[in-house]
Amino acid sequence: MALNMDALGKPIGPITRRYDWKDVVLYALGVGAGFDDLDYAYEKNLKVIPTFSIAMIFDFLGQIAAASNINLAGVLHGEQELIFHRPIPTSGSFVTTGKVGRYYDKGPKGALVIGESETCDAAGKRLFTNIITIFARLDGGFGGEDAPKKDVIFPDRDPDVVVTASPSPDQPLLYRLSGDIFQLHADPEFARMVGFEKPIMHGLCTYGYACRALMAHFIPGEPEKVRRLACRFSRTLYPGEPIKILIWKTQEGKALWRVVNAENGEMVIDNGIFEYGPVPKDEIRFDGRVAVITGAGGGLGRVYALELARRGARVVVNDFGGARDGDGAGSASPADQVVNEIRDFGGEAVANYASVATPEGGENIIRTALDAFGRVDILINNAGILRDKGIGKMEPENWKVVLDVHLNGAYHVTRPAFRAMREKGYGRIIMTTSAAGLYGNYGQTNYSAAKMGLVGLMNTLKLEGGKYNIKVNTVAPIAASRLTADILPPDLLDKMKPEFVSPLVLYLCSEQCPVSGKIYNAGMGYYNRAAVMTSPGVMIGDGKSVPSVEDVAANWEKILSLKGVREYEQLNDLVLGDMLAALQPKPDQSAADAAVGGAPASVAAIFEGMSKAFRVDAAKGVDVVFQFSIGGEGGGDWVVAVKDGTCKIETGVHGKPTTTIKMAGADFLAMMSGKTTAMKAYTSGKIKIEGDLMKSQLIEKLFKI
Repeated sequence: MALNMDALGKPIGPITRRYDWKDVVLYALGVGAGFDDLDYAYEKNLKVIPTFSIAMIFDFLGQIAAASNINLAGVLHGEQELIFHRPIPTSGSFVTTGKVGRYYDKGPKGALVIGESETCDAAGKRLFTNIITIFARLDGGFGGEDAPKKDVIFPDRDPDVVVTASPSPDQPLLYRLSGDIFQLHADPEFARMVGFEKPIMHGLCTYGYACRALMAHFIPGEPEKVRRLACRFSRTLYPGEPIKILIWKTQEGKALWRVVNAENGEMVIDNGIFEYGPVPKDEIRFDGRVAVITGAGGGLGRVYALELARRGARVVVNDFGGARDGDGAGSASPADQVVNEIRDFGGEAVANYASVATPEGGENIIRTALDAFGRVDILINNAGILRDKGIGKMEPENWKVVLDVHLNGAYHVTRPAFRAMREKGYGRIIMTTSAAGLYGNYGQTNYSAAKMGLVGLMNTLKLEGGKYNIKVNTVAPIAASRLTADILPPDLLDKMKPEFVSPLVLYLCSEQCPVSGKIYNAGMGYYNRAAVMTSPGVMIGDGKSVPSVEDVAANWEKILSLKGVREYEQLNDLVLGDMLAALQPKPDQSAADAAVGGAPASVAAIFEGMSKAFRVDAAKGVDVVFQFSIGGEGGGDWVVAVKDGTCKIETGVHGKPTTTIKMAGADFLAMMSGKTTAMKAYTSGKIKIEGDLMKSQLIEKLFKI
């Protein structure tokens, strides 16, 4: 076996785990809680031991091992770190996303596999960060770099506190019911096979014992105040062996700790770090994030930069410093002034003076962020100029320069930013459109065209960024700026403060943002969503003969009708959905009833008979793998592989299918029996297609369905 290098950085999840008070209590019993700390083991005044969180996302740890292709016979838990952002509720859902972050090569000793994840509740609020190091004893020697040293320096004195505990000889059998059912902790034969005399304690079980001891000493009865718990697992511990938890307080809100085997003095857990303090304010923060804002020397951009910095972001303040119409040589002073404002209140910011109107300027802006802070997480395309004239007086120069700043400028900066975000698997991009683009405004053909073009740019970027957790949205601000300072009356200008737009923009920039590809109007405290909507339309003729102009005129009211409008997420939803569905012949009811009468009794029966429906003549030159994932009773996974006129059908999951079709079993049977069409099922959301959407159309060509 060898570690899978292709797994590095690829997203894992989301993985959802639902739990209730019984899971909370079962975990507490598994880490030694009882009548002495009843609030953790009895539902009356139930509180959650924070390390419960890692037990509940054990499925993610399994995904890390599977993705990395670790030899399970050599797996040990190396290090564990939990960072808590909010108190853990006593019931709810954990939604976890993550990745394999790094591999380190320890040569003959093995390898270290680093898994990283974020867990949120069902509403998207971040609960905790998990960083796990798996020691893969049998996977070293692949030629990678060694892990950097990060030893914790302990005080040169006796511990301030020593807590003793005696886990039961049966403790692993209880703890494993919380999720870690690896055989090493329960199966004597397996334990001997991999080099141990008998099953060993879960390292995370001992970790839970330590968490209880640390809370009892520093924050008794207040588990919500745990901020961080990290450690290194040094040696194995056998069930029934007593332990000592050694604790040193190093400063207010921080302690170091170790766990030793009380019988022989061997170090079981080392490099323990415990941080505690008040529950963080429930607010949206940007700590550790890097934001790039163009046109941030004043107006909206300045407000965005200041508020992001106040909430913990490190900011690149870009402003060319030119005039409102884009003329002039530029100036450093607007960007510098905003940077100084940020630094004055303790924030971090750097200035950039490049113009967004050139590819070189866009690259320069993003390079400033990477050089100063090492990453880009947020991009707000805010730079803009005005050159208003009616279309008759709109010279090519005035047309071009406005598009160069607004539309081309967004492209110039977004392209390098997108690359940087894709590498990290995270990003938030904001386009700035305008009501002039969405609805039109006299004398602004250049500006309106550029602003509506940004919506098209967003629509495709949302698709390209989806699998990398890059979300792209567009805002149409109604706010005072230097572009409107001498246009609007003073009393209206005062009501149109850019501060009213900022809350919506910052939410769209946050980790909590649940949407991508949406348009919002914002200003004066008023917020709403705008959308391109499409009516159901009308089919004129049979789709074979071209309708006449008179046919169109006769159906004009039906074409105009907006009854039953819908919003499409992508082009294929329209072309492969409603348009092709309209061309589908309406099934004769008697024929449909007859088909139902003779329909296969189960999903499995359909796949068993699928080879008989295969059209060899239609498969020439075709090389495609369809993965069917059918949910519900009688469902399962089937792989249908077609290559050069042959068809192979088998149960299971393919590693790299061309197209994946997901559907509930009842809907699948209805479709195959003729009660509904594939197009109707697709447009109603009953079929979900992943991978190459266009290849899914081959199914009806390759099989007599």
